Amino acid sequence: MVLTVDYEKKTLGERGKNKPNSNPIQTQSNPIKANKMPKQSQNKPKTKPISKAKKMRPKAQPNILALSRLRLILSNIMFTRLLSFYTKYFALWVVLLGIVAYFFPAPFVALKPYNEWFFALTMFGIGAVLEINDFKRIAQKPTIVLIGCCAQFSIMPLGAFVLSKLFGLPPEIAIGLILTGSAPGAMASNVMSYIAKADTAYSVSLTTVSTLLCPLLTPGLTFLLAGSVLKVDFLAMVISVLQMVIIPLFIGFGVRHYFRKKIENVLPIFPAISVTFIIFICSLVIALNRNYLIMITGPILAAGLILNIYGMLAGYGVASAFRMANIRKRTLAIEIGMQNAGLGTVLALKHFGRKAAMPAAIFVFICIITASIMAEVWQKRQVTE
Repeated sequence: MVLTVDYEKKTLGERGKNKPNSNPIQTQSNPIKANKMPKQSQNKPKTKPISKAKKMRPKAQPNILALSRLRLILSNIMFTRLLSFYTKYFALWVVLLGIVAYFFPAPFVALKPYNEWFFALTMFGIGAVLEINDFKRIAQKPTIVLIGCCAQFSIMPLGAFVLSKLFGLPPEIAIGLILTGSAPGAMASNVMSYIAKADTAYSVSLTTVSTLLCPLLTPGLTFLLAGSVLKVDFLAMVISVLQMVIIPLFIGFGVRHYFRKKIENVLPIFPAISVTFIIFICSLVIALNRNYLIMITGPILAAGLILNIYGMLAGYGVASAFRMANIRKRTLAIEIGMQNAGLGTVLALKHFGRKAAMPAAIFVFICIITASIMAEVWQKRQVTE
């Protein structure tokens, strides 16, 4: 009995010992959990901002890219508009730079040795804006292009020859006027046709074909009509036209064709470059003839103005005679009335002297101003068939 009681006491004591021992274990486990919880709660605030930042970054990047693209587009639009404004008001810059050249001729005269290179760069810029579609249009409608080119190289050279006789112009001035009339169509006529709501594609086709034909026709007509007045070196003029017109034109065309993607963003610059060099060439002629200009300006102005108006009227009349649409009548009037007088100026300076370049330089002023007026008038009138 004693053993059993002692055993029971012992067992009860051990149980009693186990009970208080079990409670501390539980109480110790709680603080451990309590200690762990703050650590988790301390980690959570640290992880949350990191996750937000990570989430925000991909959202912010597209916005930045979109803004940069928008700025680039807007800057390109503004730049293109500025170049368009500069090209559109070609006549204004010709007049302003001509006045500057008259009063301050030295800077222009100093650059005279490079005027042929400047004109070659002009033709390079024109070639760079041509496309294969421009030549396809010629192949699709060869008849109307042929009519326009025949009118171009008959109406203006003969008109210049008759006017030089009527006004009794000196030999150097007469050959300069005939050379101007024998030049191909001006690239500025394409811009004027666009403003006048004429057939711009037809204008581009006419200018392209007449430019390609000018190495033979411009020296040939000058030789036939002015050979009796002054000696004309036909072969030398042909070589000059090939060097300054055809070769740069095809180089520019090749650059546009083979490097289209690389130069696409800078294409609007090329017409502006061409305009700049034509302005310089005209200003150079004024600077070179500063002392002689006042004495001869009246007859040259009168002859140039009559030749220009006659060319526009005759061009419209030819289109009417062949029953072309009104939109093409406008085109042919502008195309024939406007000559590539820049080419005439450079050829005259090289082969006949600075006085012979005066009619061509003055004709640039006249044809740009009259074509601008007609383009503005036609722009406000609806084209009727």
